[in-house]
Amino acid sequence: MSKSFVRVLGLCLLAVSLCVSAPASPKSTKTGYTSGSAKILGAVDSRRPFSGDRLFATLDSVGGTGTWMEWDVNGVKDPSLMEVLNPMLKAENKPEMVWVLTERQLPLLAVLLQKGAGEVLMFYELKKLDAKPEKLTINPVLSNSVVFRDYKQVSENEFIHIDKPNLKIKTMSNGFRFTYENRVDSPLTLDPTYSTKTFVEKKAMLRDYEDYFKYEYSLMLRAFVQSVRGVFNWQPWHWYMQEWNANYKMPSEELDAILSSGVMPPFFTLFKAKTARGEVVEFRTNGNGYSELLVTNP
Repeated sequence: MSKSFVRVLGLCLLAVSLCVSAPASPKSTKTGYTSGSAKILGAVDSRRPFSGDRLFATLDSVGGTGTWMEWDVNGVKDPSLMEVLNPMLKAENKPEMVWVLTERQLPLLAVLLQKGAGEVLMFYELKKLDAKPEKLTINPVLSNSVVFRDYKQVSENEFIHIDKPNLKIKTMSNGFRFTYENRVDSPLTLDPTYSTKTFVEKKAMLRDYEDYFKYEYSLMLRAFVQSVRGVFNWQPWHWYMQEWNANYKMPSEELDAILSSGVMPPFFTLFKAKTARGEVVEFRTNGNGYSELLVTNP
């Protein structure tokens, strides 16, 4: 990571340690309730450490078409999830990785642990994710290997995703910018007749545009938030939850005004928040395959 990234964000390097006490790693892979908030669904053992392909194939076989989101040890901690993780974090055999999947009726938790010369992947069903919403903040950056694990540094101020070169991070004098560009065949357009529609017709059209931007926001979260670790205090799933993001999303009134004008803006700002320290966090898209997450200092 360039020194400018740390300087620009006003973040400092920290060493993080977990409280350790009595060991309490899982002793059984039988299904059943571990506590009031979680149920063991089962486990998959491997005599050797999981290969990447087998690990994610195993996760997908349980999660189906849902997206597993990696848990951040420095993020807001949902009590129901920590009821399962706390005993493991206090044990000698701490989790190697933790994921959560929310695209189902009850959330799933997956925990990767060492087991002898191999590993075991434990699966739990949670009754809910129950952290109370907190104001968005930027966490201290731990290290390159944590924050930019999926990126390679190509210059002092630029990082490119290892698997997706059109996903980039660039540091600036007053902040940093994530960008993703994938030109689409049919760019978003504004209906020139919107202002002449009836109230009911406008509502229907507005809902269509909002659904489009909801999908775009989801894509940006996967690209910009789920590709880095330890930057924000919100866990990846908190960005999707209305009780966390409602105050920061583009209001219907603003979108209605844009549609009524009939003028395509350079960007649609889908999310904008000011952090506790005054940084401004914005998700923006131009409707033609270019999106960015812009963080600027006060």
